[in-house]
Amino acid sequence: METVLVINADLGPLHRVSLRHAVGMLVRRVAEVHEAVPDRLIGAWPRPTVVRLVRYVVTRWRYNSGPSWSRRGVLARDRKRCGYCGGVADTVDHVLPRCRGGRNTWTNTVAACGSCNGAKGDRTPVEAGMRLRWVLVAPSWAALARR
Repeated sequence: METVLVINADLGPLHRVSLRHAVGMLVRRVAEVHEAVPDRLIGAWPRPTVVRLVRYVVTRWRYNSGPSWSRRGVLARDRKRCGYCGGVADTVDHVLPRCRGGRNTWTNTVAACGSCNGAKGDRTPVEAGMRLRWVLVAPSWAALARR
């Protein structure tokens, strides 16, 4: 799915939306095209990669707390690479399994391929004899926007 970055009227990043949602914002005149793919049109507009809101939206927490956890965010943070074998990842694995109290947090989840996820099962990586290839950290807004 293609996504478009939404920035505030003061050019601060807000979030990402689908291309369809971004076009709807353009039609309603809530946003304007800020950056676009050259020579690609969608109706009367160039195909946007970044849209800017026409009016400023007050945000209190976006810059302080960082992005909230999501499955898609974990896959983007890990560049769709398995944290155990380095292969192509299509699932998210909990380092401390949910059945043992593990939560959906940036530092407890890692992208994993189906075979590694199945091999690890409801065990910790140490119990399963598997080793993580990198340290799990919460990404910044800029790090997720680059992916």
